[in-house]
Amino acid sequence: MALKRRNKVNAAFSMSSMTDIVFLLLIFFMVTSTLVAPNALKLLLPQSNNQTAAKAQTTISITKDKRYYINDKGNIKRVSFREIEPALVKQFGNQKDVFISLHADKSVPIDEVVKIMNIARRNEYKMILATQASR
Repeated sequence: MALKRRNKVNAAFSMSSMTDIVFLLLIFFMVTSTLVAPNALKLLLPQSNNQTAAKAQTTISITKDKRYYINDKGNIKRVSFREIEPALVKQFGNQKDVFISLHADKSVPIDEVVKIMNIARRNEYKMILATQASR
């Protein structure tokens, strides 16, 4: 007596749900990658072979047309030169071992960079001059 199975197992695999998940992940990563640095400034930094391991708490940027920007808790805002020192004192107070990264365009005169470094020295902040890795 030959018994026949009424339900046959189908060996085919449906990829439609897998492709939906892949496309959703692709869209998610594309959207989140655009949110990484929305307030970045375009600066042409000088080149250097040396790197530092210190982590900067804030960033001061000087553009080629001598505009000053300070990173205040993740927001980059434009400030005048005389507002830099009060903003740093307000942000850090009397903290010790404060590291500030200075991003100056390579066409900025050195005296503008020295002015910012003097502010850091007066307040006993440690200054990191940001450079581009040489090729």
